[in-house]
Amino acid sequence: MSIFFHIDVNSAFLSWSAIRKLNNGSDIDLREIPSIIGGDTKTRHGIVLAKSIPAKKYGISTAEPIVSALRKCPTLMIEPPDHAYYEEQSKLLMDYLRELSPRIEQVSIDECYMDFTPIAKDYPSPEIAAHMIKDEVKARFGFTVNVGISDRKVLAKMASDFKKPDLVHTLYHDEIEKKMWPLPISSLYMCGKSSVDALKKLEILTIGDLAKADPSIIRLHLKSHGTLLYDYANGIDSSEVADTPSELKGIGNSTTLSKDAETFEEITPVLLRLAESVGRRLRAHDKCCMMVSVEIRYSDFTNVSHQTVLQAPTNSDDTIYKISCDLAKKLWNHRPVRLLGIRTSKLTETTEPTQLNLFTMNAETTDEKHRKLDAALDLIKEKYGDKAVMRASRIKK
Repeated sequence: MSIFFHIDVNSAFLSWSAIRKLNNGSDIDLREIPSIIGGDTKTRHGIVLAKSIPAKKYGISTAEPIVSALRKCPTLMIEPPDHAYYEEQSKLLMDYLRELSPRIEQVSIDECYMDFTPIAKDYPSPEIAAHMIKDEVKARFGFTVNVGISDRKVLAKMASDFKKPDLVHTLYHDEIEKKMWPLPISSLYMCGKSSVDALKKLEILTIGDLAKADPSIIRLHLKSHGTLLYDYANGIDSSEVADTPSELKGIGNSTTLSKDAETFEEITPVLLRLAESVGRRLRAHDKCCMMVSVEIRYSDFTNVSHQTVLQAPTNSDDTIYKISCDLAKKLWNHRPVRLLGIRTSKLTETTEPTQLNLFTMNAETTDEKHRKLDAALDLIKEKYGDKAVMRASRIKK
């Protein structure tokens, strides 16, 4: 069964503008006051492109004229849009998400689908993974996202639109009767105002009403779009994540620890798990790396990182792990550690010839043994699961 995430930036334009103002020394957070993005601050013309949650409480909605919004809230703060900056923030987010999963379908500047299935083995559960991703986005970039989880793409989209901000919601197919059917028909994805009006004339007021209706009658009134809405109301969607291939510049993984690590003996097992995850993903993409970096986030949320260039390209778990331990040992200042991450970059194809010298020939021979071993373990784990073969150090006492 495939598992899909829908990741949506909360009030994207407003959040991104708020972060930039704060970074430039402002003591006002646009997200915490009645504010909007859009129009011209002097002429007060234009429409609302994004609104804060406090502005929403005044009944202000996206796409309404700014003049109308000001009537509802005269003290409303208006910030002009900066689309070039928004594109930069969007790219940072998508680049980070592609480090986690190669299957990302970006559907707008502030939202995307992720096929979680290929990386499911790296996490205890989809819900834990979604919370980790959500929290890392907030810590890394300063803005928040909602993550919807489902076994259908359309339901993942619906789930991400549930209560906001900074939350994770599930909406699996067997949950739609309880979680989705009671919602007003206007909440259904792709159900616009004209469709809502037509359905209300048929006394269809909730998504559940539509799901239980006669599909032939819906099609009679709304043509093929009615069939689509009927399918969505019943959680019917067979579409897959349509990822667009992009040049892979790096592969990494990070994890927030359930408890702060206070000794190096607590740090190394985490680095081992991360190295195995990164190594396996490198091999899955037929890539080797020439650079390894380690990131540490302390309990006070300060971040530090250190990197090194390798003498020869590698995708070996053991090599990545040993290098990461060396980097972490040099980097760590004995304060409690909240997050650990490993990232590889300067990627090369596994088929690309490597220039050897007297100092790297022995290392290359050893690395070849590691490659054969890792490839064999990948096949076993792919067929029988991650726990079919594991290191003795990872067996719980």
